[in-house]
Amino acid sequence: MTTAFDPVDLAGIPLANRIVMAPMTRNRATEGGGVPTDSMVTYYTQRASAGLIITEASQTCVVGQGYPFTPGLHTSEQIAGWRRVTDAVHAAGGRIFAQLWHGGRIGHPVLLPDGLIPVGPSPVAAACQVFTEDGMADCVTPHELTDAEIRTTVAEFAAAARNAVEAGFDGVEIHGANGYLVHQFLAPNSNLRTDDWGGSTAGRIRFAVEVTRAVAEAVGAHRTGLRLSPGNPFNGIEEPAPEPLYTALLQAVAPLGLAYLHLCDVPDHELIARLRKHFTGTFMLNPADGGRATGLADLPLIEDGTADLLAFGRQFLANPDLPRRLAHGGPFNTPDRASFYGGDDTGYLDYPALDA
Repeated sequence: MTTAFDPVDLAGIPLANRIVMAPMTRNRATEGGGVPTDSMVTYYTQRASAGLIITEASQTCVVGQGYPFTPGLHTSEQIAGWRRVTDAVHAAGGRIFAQLWHGGRIGHPVLLPDGLIPVGPSPVAAACQVFTEDGMADCVTPHELTDAEIRTTVAEFAAAARNAVEAGFDGVEIHGANGYLVHQFLAPNSNLRTDDWGGSTAGRIRFAVEVTRAVAEAVGAHRTGLRLSPGNPFNGIEEPAPEPLYTALLQAVAPLGLAYLHLCDVPDHELIARLRKHFTGTFMLNPADGGRATGLADLPLIEDGTADLLAFGRQFLANPDLPRRLAHGGPFNTPDRASFYGGDDTGYLDYPALDA
């Protein structure tokens, strides 16, 4: 019987176990420059016992930034900063993928330079607020991307993937979930286009497919993962009937031979099993459900074949040595609100390790 503690080969990349550190926004890069900091080096290195670390979302271009102090992968300084992280994680025996992100309409002009405003598939503001240095702010109506701008955005994802490999990452994950740009092209309430980038199912999945194909061509499909959250209403998304569209999307990307598919925050649990049938590669699941604490109770999802890899978020914040704690059956530190939503460095660097 396969367990969460067994090693696995991820498209040629050996993982020590099947427990993944999920991507979580931490807001600890340098102001303006988006360069990884010393605290980020410490944070990721502490969690190197994960079979795989997926980093916090890193914007692929300037206008893709959706929150303050998020890192990027589009400048030489950012590449050098991330190299410090990957070198430290690898020295500790870990494996690490960079999550590639474009916030799209989730952002605010105060976060962007030179009079830029957030962009999206259509000029429809998200019915939500975003975090800024001055507090929460309503999302603005985004600039509708032109055909040429969409093609440039696709190329920027590929360039960021190449930058990630230059920075020493083992691979990349395309963030196609949680209401950000890729998800905005998929959802019917944020993509009102009638051209080849919207309208029909083929049109609405096109951006996701083109981004995935471009990234796979840039760094290899074996280094490329895709994260999706079908039906997830986060960040103002409305997908009342997601199954036909996501079925078509998975059928379109399946021939690429991606490293993995990562599903998270899917309200319809039965949909997960149905969609998995259309993706024969490695399947990663984040089992979090409505704020429920994840942990020991989810390990059988590996044993019964529901998933090949399990991604944990908040548990990794409070338990840097989470795989060892899971193997021992606990005890588990409880993440506090400050550590999850940013807080001081001590909020996530100083949790006690499990005694030998």
